[in-house]
Amino acid sequence: MRDMTMPNRLVQLADGRALAIDERGSSDAPAVVLLHPAPGSRRFDPDPAATAAAGIRLLTIDRHGYGGSTPLPEGAVPTVTGHADDVAMALDQLCVARAGVIGWSAGGRVALALAARRPDLARAVAVVGTPAPDEEVPWIVDEYRAMIGPLRADPGSATARIMPVFASLAADPASAVASVGGGPADQVIFARDAGARRRLETMMVEAFRQGGVGLAADIVSYTVVPWGFDAATVGVRTTLVYGGADAIAGPLHGEWYAARIPRAKLQMVPESGHLVALNVWAGIIAAVA
Repeated sequence: MRDMTMPNRLVQLADGRALAIDERGSSDAPAVVLLHPAPGSRRFDPDPAATAAAGIRLLTIDRHGYGGSTPLPEGAVPTVTGHADDVAMALDQLCVARAGVIGWSAGGRVALALAARRPDLARAVAVVGTPAPDEEVPWIVDEYRAMIGPLRADPGSATARIMPVFASLAADPASAVASVGGGPADQVIFARDAGARRRLETMMVEAFRQGGVGLAADIVSYTVVPWGFDAATVGVRTTLVYGGADAIAGPLHGEWYAARIPRAKLQMVPESGHLVALNVWAGIIAAVA
């Protein structure tokens, strides 16, 4: 059952697709956009109490194929910059002139692409636990890496070809929590905050509402085809937040971005894992609000 305390808005894009958006806070408050991981969805707030205390308008957006957002047409090639352009069009339609943009994991690439392409729109960016390119800082498991090369010969078919890989996650979305919060440091958060796992499970159930198409398209966008932007062109204030014990994207990934983004400041959070945002959400909001 949908949580009715989280208003859901559908924004129509120029090509007829719709993006699903949840909004928390007053429409008059400073806008902050949170872009979810892969897999993930708009149905997540890392720390609801901190969000409320910050007095912001938090906008969370399903990328295409996740939750309530329309998938790309069959044969279309998903790209990081395409995701960013979708977010920009949605914010324009919502009359959001300036926003702080936070991207968690896969969402961090989209946040950076948005800042590079629309510096007028992105007030500041926070990149949270986002992996660097695998060829620069290896992080993809060998089994998946072996799949990527053959897909590059026909990227238009790649999304459909890898969707079956995620059938088990689509059948049991709650199990996907381990893909973003499976490290030992993340278990500490679950022991401390009984609601954290429940919020993540809610996010995952929505992520797979249309099956694995959203996750498959996300993976194609950052492994099969070029990202489509240069991190060195991101000129807005950027905060890089990484967990020192992150089993997915640890300190080396943050250092990779810090070496390339001109106005980047790297913040390492010792003993935090991939769920680092749940430990320091108030500070992340403050960095972009």
